[in-house]
Amino acid sequence: MIDLNRYHPHPTRPAFQAPAGAVDAHCHVFGPGDVFPYAPQRKYTPGDAPKEALFELRDLLGFARNVIVQASCHGSDNAAMIDALVAAGDKARGIAVVEHDVSALQLAEMHAAGVRGVRFNFLKRLVDATPREHYVQIAEKTIPLGWHIVIYFEAPELEDLTPFITSLPATVVIDHMGRPDVDLGLEHPQWKRFIALMDEHPNLWVKVRCPERLSKIGPPYEHVVPFGRALVERYPDRVLWGTDWPHPNMTTHMPDDGKLVDFIPRIATTKALQEQLLVRNPMRLYWPEEQ
Repeated sequence: MIDLNRYHPHPTRPAFQAPAGAVDAHCHVFGPGDVFPYAPQRKYTPGDAPKEALFELRDLLGFARNVIVQASCHGSDNAAMIDALVAAGDKARGIAVVEHDVSALQLAEMHAAGVRGVRFNFLKRLVDATPREHYVQIAEKTIPLGWHIVIYFEAPELEDLTPFITSLPATVVIDHMGRPDVDLGLEHPQWKRFIALMDEHPNLWVKVRCPERLSKIGPPYEHVVPFGRALVERYPDRVLWGTDWPHPNMTTHMPDDGKLVDFIPRIATTKALQEQLLVRNPMRLYWPEEQ
């Protein structure tokens, strides 16, 4: 029986071979809690998922690099994420969570370690509400570093968040396809609102991942395919993909990361689109100096 508080113990080697230089552009590290304590205000306590396990998975899946996203269970203490970046060297970049009073020196130190963006989380079940003006202050401090902003919300919140999202003078990456209700279909106003936003604002990117979270019936996540494919084909130069390892807060099953990699060719159906999704786009955003 799979423990839903711990990542899959034996992920399979994927049948799909990722192109050389592929980037897992959304994953996490948790703890270990006795070294990097979890935040007192956290809404959940995950099982430990240390950097060594992440790097082992990266190699098993045939990927070259990771983008490690600060998770809400660690709050704004980015120590575990930064420790993983330092250990990975140039094979990883990071997305931080910071407070509005973060100093220029703190940001410069994070940048030197490999941080290239900040995450704004609007899911009330995961984090306490943050005043919008605090997010504006954070953006103003990080944009001069060339950082981008990752925004996590669920589809019903998009209408309210749109003025804020479109006011941000930076590249904005929307997490997890904007968390649509895939049962509503591609013609539903909810999805069309998201597409219209992407159409109108070329600074918006999107992560085309998390079928395991969007699906209500589990693998092989067939009814999520049209959503991911629509985004990859419509915005080939503004899409990213990631495992979301170690998959916190799963309630139905713990996904096999090898099978998630095998989902990629179902949404990126040509080698050119796969190269764009897994190599060219993340390299342009996170390792521009190598482009």
